[in-house]
Amino acid sequence: MIVTTLAAASVTAAGSASAREQGPRFAADPTTLVDTSIGNNGDGTTFPGAAAPFGMVQLSPDTQLNKYASYDYAQDTILGFSHTHLSGVGCQTMGNIRFMPTTGAVTSSDPAQYAAKFSHANEKRSPGYYGVTFDNGIEAEMSATERTGRHQYTFPAGSGEQNVLIEAGESNGSTYAGDIEVVGDHTVEGWVQGGNFCGETGKERYRVYFSASFDRSFSAFGTWTDDTLTPGLRTAKRGSKRAGAWLSFDQDKGHKVGASVGLSYTSVDGARLNRNAEQQKSFDRTRSAAHDAWRDELNRMRVAGGSTADRRTYYSALYHSLLHPSVGSDVDGRYRGFDDRVHRSDSTYYQMFSLWDTYRSQNQLVALLNPDKATDMAKSLLHVYRDGGWLPRWGLGNGETNVMSGDPVTPWIVDLYHRGLLDDRTARGLFDALWKNANEVPEDQSVFRGRDGNPTYVENGFVGYRNLPGYTFGDSRQAGSATLEYALGDCALSTMARGLGHEDEADTLAGRCDNFTKLWDSGVSSKGFTGFPVTRNADGTAAGDTDPTQSGAFHEGTAWQYQWLAQQDPQTLYGLMGGKDAAEQRLDTFFDMPTVLSDPAKAATDSWVTGAYDYHNNFAFNPNNEPDFHAPWMYAWTGAPWKTSAVLRAMRTLFTDDAYGMPGNDDLGATSSLLVFAMAGVFEAQPGSARYLVSAPMFEKVEIRPAHGRPIRIEAPGADASELQYVSSVRTGGKSLRRSWLSHEDLLRAGTIRIGLSGEPTRWGVDAAPPAVAQD
Repeated sequence: MIVTTLAAASVTAAGSASAREQGPRFAADPTTLVDTSIGNNGDGTTFPGAAAPFGMVQLSPDTQLNKYASYDYAQDTILGFSHTHLSGVGCQTMGNIRFMPTTGAVTSSDPAQYAAKFSHANEKRSPGYYGVTFDNGIEAEMSATERTGRHQYTFPAGSGEQNVLIEAGESNGSTYAGDIEVVGDHTVEGWVQGGNFCGETGKERYRVYFSASFDRSFSAFGTWTDDTLTPGLRTAKRGSKRAGAWLSFDQDKGHKVGASVGLSYTSVDGARLNRNAEQQKSFDRTRSAAHDAWRDELNRMRVAGGSTADRRTYYSALYHSLLHPSVGSDVDGRYRGFDDRVHRSDSTYYQMFSLWDTYRSQNQLVALLNPDKATDMAKSLLHVYRDGGWLPRWGLGNGETNVMSGDPVTPWIVDLYHRGLLDDRTARGLFDALWKNANEVPEDQSVFRGRDGNPTYVENGFVGYRNLPGYTFGDSRQAGSATLEYALGDCALSTMARGLGHEDEADTLAGRCDNFTKLWDSGVSSKGFTGFPVTRNADGTAAGDTDPTQSGAFHEGTAWQYQWLAQQDPQTLYGLMGGKDAAEQRLDTFFDMPTVLSDPAKAATDSWVTGAYDYHNNFAFNPNNEPDFHAPWMYAWTGAPWKTSAVLRAMRTLFTDDAYGMPGNDDLGATSSLLVFAMAGVFEAQPGSARYLVSAPMFEKVEIRPAHGRPIRIEAPGADASELQYVSSVRTGGKSLRRSWLSHEDLLRAGTIRIGLSGEPTRWGVDAAPPAVAQD
């Protein structure tokens, strides 16, 4: 048994389900199975507040500032409720435009002075809604539309003067400027400028504008700059740390105060336009609409069976997978581009692209469930290229942060191309951008770094290690992992080039598919195995320590962990390792397979890497960090593909249905999406291929309902996440599936996929793995 104590399986009948339906039924309302507090700690760094799917607004409480997680479940004091958050990032950022209700005289602009104590017992959380009653008796509730946040505060009787404080000059991260203005007796407007995400280049900036309309008139107001409060003053500018306003309301005229807050990245006018277009007539209507939107989204990939904990963990992960990328354009199509100018888009413009993380899991999930949104996201990247001249690696608002390494944008775009989601004009425009990215380097690397390792990579087939000044995590400083990421991206792009008729470019790119072999050193040994990737200087000599258990020039990992990042051609990789049997033995060591089979939970907690930031100088599987996400599926190319399912059952134990239930940073849904696919029994291990490997599902029923598409039903009778189970057979379209994978097109037209399970290892899937990515 994986889990020693499991609640008995309980199922809520869906109202539309047929009474004749056999087995477990789908939940009538999956939002009731979501706990937005999962990951609300220093590791997961998620937030518990209100947001619409892929919305511009994430209205959530902050318990601390200038920390990765602005809400820490272990704390008991709230500083206020800010309107922008990123789910699960590993650097402090956003937390813009913070509101806080108080009573009595306003005497300080310091949030530490006006913060309020609370208890988790007095919190209420659900998708699209957050509420808390402070120890002082004030109840704060919030909900959201795509571009607006909705507040409702209920003040206790006899509490004295009722206030709402608005901070526009202090955020959860670097803040550079901010203005605020009290307009008339119902409205407050302003903006804040932030940036310098992760301190990578220190150059990128974004602005968030807001327009807040209150449902009661102010009885008094004032503003502050830094620590200086001025009653009756309508405007304020940020000094060295803060700029804000307070609004007071007469308690004799009611105990509730409501506000609707529009956001925009273009202007205050845009924020006002968004607010007027999207605000509902009441708080309850806003909350109801947000609930309905999330219910629909969560029903796009619904499950039945398993324990209550299984379903809560699954649906909470699915929820976290669908928060980003975020809408960046106003209701009239205007958006702020990477040239810092305002443009107009015919389709919804999206921003917040954590691509190094999401290209391995979350992007594929969005493309499967929301193909129309995925198309608009691709078009958004084409806008980025046309406005700024280059594609982003990690885009925050309208700025390129240059965070992380490699070439993550390429496999994702190729994935969308192979899914048929790009019209010819968009596909060709994006190919031109990707081709440029794969062969050139931006002149001004302070704005876009691009693939800064291209000069040596294009010439030699590997990124030569160089300690370039001014870049903490540049590709040339992470030359080992960057080479592997470039090769994966180039290989994927070769297939898109061939599909578009660019044969010469396709041949050039296909010739780079196996550039991982350029790093292979057959003279390096570790843990009884010989041959590992080794970072090289431009002249081909080894750079630094070649010990595969040491991080060296591999980004957030080691050669032991990165050796598997050659999934575009596993056969060639395994040839370097001595054949598929030798590769299987190496995988067994990597996962500690004997312990996985005897005590899966122990393997996950004791044998693997544990802790969100413990990725340096280690040789074991790290399910907490993206470079290892695909590694469990690498068994598909060995003689024991059943071992993938064993590893995934062990990995499942690291995810629980409480605030500490996420093993690492969620990174805008990347980690959550990995779990969603693992529990559903399909995963794209070769980004850019649009091919799904099949593993043992953890629910008896999974129903995928893509927007505007036909339902796909995965049936796995007897599936149980708490038991080691393996695929014994797969039938689709009434026929046995003789290979271990499905193309995206095959999946969409499958109708019903029936997966037989066994409690003993099987031969299913042996010698039936996907071909190399560039193989016709």
